[in-house]
Amino acid sequence: MKIRVGQGYDVHQWVAGRPCRLGGILIPSDHGPLGHSDADIVCHVLCDALLGAANMRNIGFHFSDKDPVWKGVASTVLLQKVMEMIREAGWELGNADVTVILDQPKLNEHIPAMKVNLALVMGIGEDQISIKATTSEGMGFVGRGEGISAMAVALIQQLK
Repeated sequence: MKIRVGQGYDVHQWVAGRPCRLGGILIPSDHGPLGHSDADIVCHVLCDALLGAANMRNIGFHFSDKDPVWKGVASTVLLQKVMEMIREAGWELGNADVTVILDQPKLNEHIPAMKVNLALVMGIGEDQISIKATTSEGMGFVGRGEGISAMAVALIQQLK
């Protein structure tokens, strides 16, 4: 069986009053990530990990922030399109692992809902996606409350 691994990394600035949507779930917060789309960093790193594994460039190549079509779009739509692209290219997801780095808001209670939602969006089992949250221990731009970062890795396998 042919397998490939890809990684994704992203950062977004925090903005007061903007919705905080992660993994397609609205997280209660007084600030949210800034971006051309809804800035769902969890979906963005998953897109990049999947595209990288399939050797299909990155999210910005396929969904440019210069294209008004993608302005304000739900990032779950982008993730769904990426899943379609990798399947059309003959690949399927084995598993994906996401780490979100932020000091506030706390995510642990929201992770089960994020997993359920992403499994539906991606057409996979919940056991194929792992989501973790960690802090930066008060250091750097994340620790100062200026932004959020995330990373993901995805394993894809060739369809038979």
